[in-house]
Amino acid sequence: MDLPSLAVVLQAALSPNPDERKDAEQRLDQFQYTPQHLVRLLQIIVDNNCNMAVRQVASIHFKNFIAKNWAPHEPGELPKISASDKAMVRDHILVFLVRVPPLLRVQLGECLKTMIHVDYPEQWPHLLDWIKLNLQDQQVYGALFVLRILSRKYEFKSDEERTPVYRIVEETFSHLLNLFNKLVQIPNPSLELEIPKQLFDPNVFNAWMVLFLNVLERPVPVEGQPVDPELRKSWGWWKVKKWTVHILNRLYTRFGDLKLQNPENKAFAQMFQNNFAAKILECHLNLLNVIHAGGYLPDRVINLILQYLSNSISKNSMYNLLQPRLDILLFEIVFPLMCFNDNDQKLWDEDPHEYVRKGYDIIEDLYSPRTASMDFVSELVRKRGKENLQKFILFIVEIFKRYDEAPVEYKPYRQKDGALLAIGALCDKLKQTDPYKSELERMLVQHVFPEFSSPVGHLRAKAAWVAGQYAHINFSDQNNFRKSLHSVVSGLRDPELPVRVDSVFALRCFVEACKDLNEIRPILPQLLDEFFKLMNEVENEDLVFTLETIVDKFGEEMAPYALGLCQNLAAAFWRCMNTAEADDEADDPGALAAVGCLRAISTILESVSRLPDLFVQVEPTLLPIMRRMLTTDGQEVFEEVLEIVSYMTFFSPIISTEMWSLWPLMIEALAEWAIDFFPNILVPLDNYISRGTAHFLACREPNYQQSLWNMISSIMADGNLEDSDIEPAPKLIEVVFQNCKGQVDQWVEPYMRITVQRLRRTDKLYLKCLLMQVVADALYYNAALTLSILHRLGVATEIFTLWFQMLEQVKKSGVRANFKREHDKKVCCLGLTSLLALPADQLPGDALGRVFRATLDLLVQYKDQLAEAAKEEEAEDLDEMDGFQTDDEDDDAESDKEMGVDAEDGDEAESIKLQKLAAQAKSFRPHDDDDDDSDDDYSDDEELQSPIDEVDPFIFFVDTIKAMQASDPLRFQNLTQTLDFHFQALANGVAEHAEQRRVVIEKEKLEKASTAVRPEELSGSKLLRSFACLSSELVCVEGQGGYDFLCHGFSGPVIEIKKCPMHRVHDVIGMGIILGRSTL
Repeated sequence: MDLPSLAVVLQAALSPNPDERKDAEQRLDQFQYTPQHLVRLLQIIVDNNCNMAVRQVASIHFKNFIAKNWAPHEPGELPKISASDKAMVRDHILVFLVRVPPLLRVQLGECLKTMIHVDYPEQWPHLLDWIKLNLQDQQVYGALFVLRILSRKYEFKSDEERTPVYRIVEETFSHLLNLFNKLVQIPNPSLELEIPKQLFDPNVFNAWMVLFLNVLERPVPVEGQPVDPELRKSWGWWKVKKWTVHILNRLYTRFGDLKLQNPENKAFAQMFQNNFAAKILECHLNLLNVIHAGGYLPDRVINLILQYLSNSISKNSMYNLLQPRLDILLFEIVFPLMCFNDNDQKLWDEDPHEYVRKGYDIIEDLYSPRTASMDFVSELVRKRGKENLQKFILFIVEIFKRYDEAPVEYKPYRQKDGALLAIGALCDKLKQTDPYKSELERMLVQHVFPEFSSPVGHLRAKAAWVAGQYAHINFSDQNNFRKSLHSVVSGLRDPELPVRVDSVFALRCFVEACKDLNEIRPILPQLLDEFFKLMNEVENEDLVFTLETIVDKFGEEMAPYALGLCQNLAAAFWRCMNTAEADDEADDPGALAAVGCLRAISTILESVSRLPDLFVQVEPTLLPIMRRMLTTDGQEVFEEVLEIVSYMTFFSPIISTEMWSLWPLMIEALAEWAIDFFPNILVPLDNYISRGTAHFLACREPNYQQSLWNMISSIMADGNLEDSDIEPAPKLIEVVFQNCKGQVDQWVEPYMRITVQRLRRTDKLYLKCLLMQVVADALYYNAALTLSILHRLGVATEIFTLWFQMLEQVKKSGVRANFKREHDKKVCCLGLTSLLALPADQLPGDALGRVFRATLDLLVQYKDQLAEAAKEEEAEDLDEMDGFQTDDEDDDAESDKEMGVDAEDGDEAESIKLQKLAAQAKSFRPHDDDDDDSDDDYSDDEELQSPIDEVDPFIFFVDTIKAMQASDPLRFQNLTQTLDFHFQALANGVAEHAEQRRVVIEKEKLEKASTAVRPEELSGSKLLRSFACLSSELVCVEGQGGYDFLCHGFSGPVIEIKKCPMHRVHDVIGMGIILGRSTL
């Protein structure tokens, strides 16, 4: 397509007619891979005679095409763009970068970023020469623009990958010194992870530092400052200040503590501290004085300066410099920053939703002067509490006093807000420090609780927040706790949105702290109604966290509300997803709230897991979410959705046909993009096979057995996957063999073949164990069939030799290297024992003896491991009975309980703490396979269930040997005669233990049978969970309905309650018909 024709098509892509627009887009797609197409798009972008709208469309297509096609996505994939077109684009994009309007420059900048990340330095070696040349002539802006993109490529790279940075610094930084006022933000990415070696030269570094300090000290001219706040903070002068402070903070973080330096950096760090750390502090304090004098300082600059000051508190030399000006800093600069201000009021009034978003946005916190002020105060009283805690508390008390004494029209509402914020921020310190901890309840009653009814909205919100912070203290008068709780609950109905949201946040703390749930139980339906009204207004993950806390606290008592909760959460999820898709931001509050909705649904499903009929009711509500989010649309919430699928497939009475329709979606996702989620996908696939075995085996459209084989064989044969990536595959084969015993003979050989192939090229011990367990599972499935297959494949000797070697392998310390879990040992025992059941013609005498001895050894190890686990469990139970011990942090804080002593004052304590952390970090170095590495990967899954749970390996072994003795006495005699004294003793011990186990198991069965409810007692009914009445009189219950109730907006069948003339039933948690009609 020539240039004029391309311009016409691009114009058509802007047509209001959807058919014309679609046709244009199809033509662009059709010609996008033709030679010179990319070059022609660039020509249109830079053509000043062309319509601006057309140029913009061209720039978007240009950017998207480069992002998608500049580099091949897969190894061996042919490039979509020719080398000549790439070279032409690289040459021309640099020339025209500064000539296009800013709207187009943004798009070209994105293209440059992609091209530099792919091509530099190998395919674009002259880029740095171009930058260096243009830093010295009239193309300075273009050179700086490109240099910034180039430097950001290496911002977070490892040391090995940062080598090109050294040449960039060497070639350009000398020129940058001459252009400092325009480019102060460019060095920052170069310093993010380390200082380039060239800057360690004292002369070079000193030159830069002199310029940085000059920039900080230079007054900002009043003339020319924009009036608009958004434009003002982005004004050139303030941006220079901001980036200068940013760079100096980074240097201080890296080199401010000598004890944390590598040997090669110590001299440089000493030089930095001696020559510059104090000067930077002085400059920062002078900048803050601008605020004190009523001047302007951008929020981000204030935030960064306070970060520097907070980092200085623990260092004695820096704190000594700070101390003379500390009172003015603390009381006249920092505290006012903590107070409610004009900007807050304006946002509260004009856009309360934005006020709430900013208040709960962690990214906003990173840049907020208020958050930095809170951090500064917290750090000051934590590290230097002896000198500062008392005077700060006295300052706060004085504010409370002035507030109480002032008439209504003159009350310092905003200062009271800041004081409450300070008290909330210091909560942890005050709760463990004498004499304050004994006064907290009185402080809440006198100064916080009255603000629940304040005429000022922001004080009502702050009162709720502070009350939540202190909900966990021990109230001497429970009426105070009750009053605070009810005030927070009332806040859920406040006319001001921010008050309602802060009340929800506080409520979570009260629910966690509540010892008597009867305080909340009667109002639970109304609470849930208020929750969902609020969720319809605000997308906030903290709302969902509070709901999760309530569900977790009340457990199965949430059963009557489960369906309504899931319906409301599903609706909220779709709203959040629509918002997130519209905003197209990964960290959008809507996206975070959507994840929270799914987590809350999982929490609800877990809380009612013993009520399977509920899962049938919620399935239609959750199916659309699961179907959509198991595709690429759900990559951001894939893990959460898989958890819901796991609950639905495990706890539902049966797995419905609709739920089975999700199987292909998970298999497809795993094949295309979701290999990282294989462990998560393993759980629902296990559930499908183990709980829907008949359907798994019988269904042919789709053929689940075939699709499972296709997936497992593809993954296990993939040479590009790491051993750890495929660990779920052998676990799935195990699920098939254990659950489909005798019904999948045709799959034994394919699975054996792929297992052996992967075993031969596997390095990781844990995967070797899993693969060998597939062999053991196959033997337990059908020993004769499996052994014949191994012989047919010509690998029987190889496999059994390896297996026995792995069973015998020990580490340096003497512990067994393989099959560490109880489950691993049990599977191996069952597989080896199944071999012993084979007739003599299939398992010759010498092989029989070796298998017998190996099985005995393994059974003894298994018995010892079970005994050790039982002992540990008993010890844990005893610990729980003794009560919870004070954790280490509380112990460490004992010295901080009195004001006269600080927990961590000064350099020394901080250094010791950091050294401990460094030592811990070193302990995480990777181990060789022969080292005694952590057993975390090998711990037994407590929730793991399988058909072999009911099989006792000791009884199975003894019964197998007895069967051999009965069917072939001579073979049994020959076997026992080959055993030495050691193995004879082991055999006798195992036999004795098996009989003991047999007695215990029979006893457990009898006890279980005696406590079980007779089936006829539950015919046609659902489980009666609990029924509470304010009367001691017996009540008759009629009606059918399972768990649907007429409460808090949930519709359901009528439940008739008779013989309760004087009282009301207040808490029905699930009922049904027991024998048609029954008296409770």
